[in-house]
Amino acid sequence: MTEPCDLTAVEARRLIGTKQLSPVELLASCRKPIDTVNHAVKAITDTIWPRAEKEAKAAERAVMSGADLPALHGLPLGVKDLDDAAGLINSYGSPIFAKNRVKHDDPMVARCRAAGAIVVGKTNVPEFGAGANSNNPVYGPSGNPFDPTRIPGGSSGGSAVALATSMLPICTGSDGGGSLRIPAAFCGVVGFRPSPGLVPTDRRGQGWNMIPTLGPMGRTVADTCLLLSAQAAFDPSDPLSRPIDGNTFRNPEAIDPSRLRVAFTEDWGTCPIDPGIAKTFRARIRKLKPMLAACDPVTPDMGHAHDAFGILRATGMLQSQRANYTKHRAKLGPNMIANYEEGLRYSAADVSWAQAEQTRIYRAVQSVFTGYDLILSPTVAVSPFPWSQLYQNEVGGKRMHTYFHWFSLTYMISLTGNPSLSLPMGLEPTGTPFGMMITGPAARDRFTLRAAMGIEQAVAGDPDLRRPVPDIVQLAKAPRITSEYHVCTPPLDSRSWAGASSAP
Repeated sequence: MTEPCDLTAVEARRLIGTKQLSPVELLASCRKPIDTVNHAVKAITDTIWPRAEKEAKAAERAVMSGADLPALHGLPLGVKDLDDAAGLINSYGSPIFAKNRVKHDDPMVARCRAAGAIVVGKTNVPEFGAGANSNNPVYGPSGNPFDPTRIPGGSSGGSAVALATSMLPICTGSDGGGSLRIPAAFCGVVGFRPSPGLVPTDRRGQGWNMIPTLGPMGRTVADTCLLLSAQAAFDPSDPLSRPIDGNTFRNPEAIDPSRLRVAFTEDWGTCPIDPGIAKTFRARIRKLKPMLAACDPVTPDMGHAHDAFGILRATGMLQSQRANYTKHRAKLGPNMIANYEEGLRYSAADVSWAQAEQTRIYRAVQSVFTGYDLILSPTVAVSPFPWSQLYQNEVGGKRMHTYFHWFSLTYMISLTGNPSLSLPMGLEPTGTPFGMMITGPAARDRFTLRAAMGIEQAVAGDPDLRRPVPDIVQLAKAPRITSEYHVCTPPLDSRSWAGASSAP
């Protein structure tokens, strides 16, 4: 029998609204997998049960009184450990902030709480969210729910694991180079990177930088839309924010895939990819093709995307990590030190070139949408690797030039800012989930989600394509994951590629 914690967020919210499910019952059900499997995967880093239980009882009283209920009423929520949530530690995965118990909610978290969500706890991340291995010196690693010895991805790794294991029905995340999409792919859930500014933030130091974004995660596209309906808003403190009614994302209607003209690319013409992942992707495309109006290969001119992203990412680190580097360098991990010092290597000419190349790449990708509705690609180029390995050194026989080169499939779209999500689509050969990245036209977030929902519904009856679910019973028997944090200085030699100074 399905436990309340196993329900989709949309179904749980419907049952709460019709007085068939108590928020108290739902919270208690979610606590069971947290108590029984978090030891093996370390998705949740801090909890606030007394307050959550008090709020669940208040939510139950509101239901019984017949009051108007907001979108997320009674739904337990996990908050990524980069966002402030009152009463909980926001460590950023760093020893500098290991005891940083905050008193106020981040504006995005406050909007979720105002929409009725019950904040349960924080979810694990890499140090300051840098990288796609959710392993940090404060809490150690998170494990993949399908194999706890492997990574769940990052930086929203804890959120993805919490969703996959039914600890929580909705979780927040963020995405710079793929931090919503990569863990969603590795854990078999949905992670949506919205257009920059759709989910506003006052935390973006470089206000016009479109690479870092906040966004939602859920087990299904509909669940993800439900959370987005509370996250999306207009906030004048964010220069990229625009007037928006978040309610437009609630209960969207799926688009019939037979109406969709789809382009696909295995590697964007420039990204390394493991042969097994490429083979799995081609098999998925063969199965999807009969469902679609068109499904054709495409290779946009991505030019020097690796260099452009590397420069913009590194110089962004100069802004976000300056105080930590100058005041607390001894407490920073080698990963963060290498990132910051990489940024010091670049000149104003390098940054100017990278911004111009980003603009050219943006226009090249948008040109694809003159003839197609979506672009499909693999979300990640490799299978989840052991969490003791900080990053992937080699993909498809090619040496990685930076510690983030292995997830270049996602940062291609981080450069352009197009709405993009990872949709679970069965398993790949290692027995871990395979994620299909679905990218939509610029600024057409709702259309992209509706199209993804249509594809999700079309494959739901296929055992090879539907969302996989981890074995919670076996996971409960797994040993406690270590708190060990492996330190190793990552390679950051991006000038050995084309190099900004020598690029045309």
